[in-house]
Amino acid sequence: MSDILFPGNDFSTFEQQDKVLVGVSGGVDSAVCVHILRDQGFAVTGAVIRFSPAHDKAVEEAQKAAAALGIPLEVIEVGDLFEEQVVTPFCQAYCVGQTPNPCILCNPAVKFLLLAQKADELGIRFIATGHYARVEETAPGQYHICKAASTARDQSYMLYRLGQDILSRLCLPLGEFEKDDIRQIARDLGLPCADSPDSMEICFIPDGDYAAFIRSRGMEDRAGRFIGPEGQDLGPHKGVMHYTLGQRKGLGIALGKPVFVKAIRENGDVQLGWAGEEFFSGMRLRDVCCAAGGSLPAGDYQVKIRSAAEPVPCHFDGKDLVQFAQPARAPAPGQSAVFYGGGILLGGGFIAESIL
Repeated sequence: MSDILFPGNDFSTFEQQDKVLVGVSGGVDSAVCVHILRDQGFAVTGAVIRFSPAHDKAVEEAQKAAAALGIPLEVIEVGDLFEEQVVTPFCQAYCVGQTPNPCILCNPAVKFLLLAQKADELGIRFIATGHYARVEETAPGQYHICKAASTARDQSYMLYRLGQDILSRLCLPLGEFEKDDIRQIARDLGLPCADSPDSMEICFIPDGDYAAFIRSRGMEDRAGRFIGPEGQDLGPHKGVMHYTLGQRKGLGIALGKPVFVKAIRENGDVQLGWAGEEFFSGMRLRDVCCAAGGSLPAGDYQVKIRSAAEPVPCHFDGKDLVQFAQPARAPAPGQSAVFYGGGILLGGGFIAESIL
């Protein structure tokens, strides 16, 4: 067996590694994850989480995938946990002009927590998902998420808040593959999901209209006014949930040249700036975590300020202040800043404030 697929070095006998619980979504990535692990000799059980009624179709697809793969499938009902830990904080953040990432909220507090609990209930030591990332034991008994071999598909950013309790039992076999390889494996296996499109929308808002979703829950965002680059009052805007730092399109403002969202004020006003000036010298964070436990030490790091952004060099003061080596574009409050040393994920936190 190849220990490149699994955390740690404690895989010396078949008896230690014969069971794994795989999070199955019905998509191609989790289906091929099952195949890879089973091909390695594991007895695989699948689990799909029904996060909300919007996920009923995903549960059906997971059941089809499990049947095609010939594995047992557990359906985990999430109850109120998803609402409390993900949906409500997501809506509240948008209503004050932040830009939250629900997957980052969900992964530690719901998804991986429930997978681990189900694995414990079934007497299964290891859990796995179809994320494009890797887990390595960087020191005896210490585990870190690492970047995937595919820079285009790397999802390590989304997993930065997972603790050692999860990392020590987590298998991420897709971290060594390109997406095209995964689709080809699925085609070779004759899986119906082989060419299914990647999911891009927020999973609990299938139509992508998050503003309508938030309003349907009786929540209102802050009203305010557009403030122009020269301080001029440009009239009312649609509400802060419709805007994010760095946004250029959809503003409905004509000033003779392009503008962008420079800041969203606590009073609801949206400050605009001239396009080309949307770069910031630093940011302040909240709820900073360290992958190894404890506090993230002060030092120089590479930091990603969006999931698809390239890492940029920075200095972290060990508390909450990050200073970029060169100005970075639009670190949006509510998003996450994730620190790397080489390909190893070291920690991160939520962006609280952008600093010019």
